[in-house]
Amino acid sequence: MNAPEQILEILRKAYQIELDGYTFYAMTAEKASKPAVKELFQKLAEDEVQHQEFLRAVARRYEAEGAAAFAVAGRAADLSGLTDHVFTTRFKEQAKGAAFEMGVLSVGLTLESNAMAHFNQAARTADSAEARGFYQFLADWEKQHFDALNSLSAAIRDDFWSAGGFAPF
Repeated sequence: MNAPEQILEILRKAYQIELDGYTFYAMTAEKASKPAVKELFQKLAEDEVQHQEFLRAVARRYEAEGAAAFAVAGRAADLSGLTDHVFTTRFKEQAKGAAFEMGVLSVGLTLESNAMAHFNQAARTADSAEARGFYQFLADWEKQHFDALNSLSAAIRDDFWSAGGFAPF
């Protein structure tokens, strides 16, 4: 596979990662019965749609402009509302000891971790500085979701284990 085909394949894989994330987050938001949980996963689903649109635009530009397409000014999603103290407290109260919430956070963390690993690997093996920088940008973008989910998971983890009879030992 030549370099342009490899780059397009990475962009296709990136798009699939975002589509998978959207599907999971949208289904979770639909199934969630607690407002803070629904709000979290609706926001994450919306972010994944924005990521898809961004990747489609970069792929179109890459086909027309080559490596110059990676010089796009990306903007990170604003997840500050999902990790602020008020939201974290509300999420923790609503998700206290709940298996569904702990499970979906765990799956979300796995999705985001896999996406970060994919983009970090692409950055390590990229031939051009432009592609390396772009892939690292995508890895950092996914890390924002990972950090937000990890923070919320940590906020409810002890209550979850306690409710399940696993604490204290």
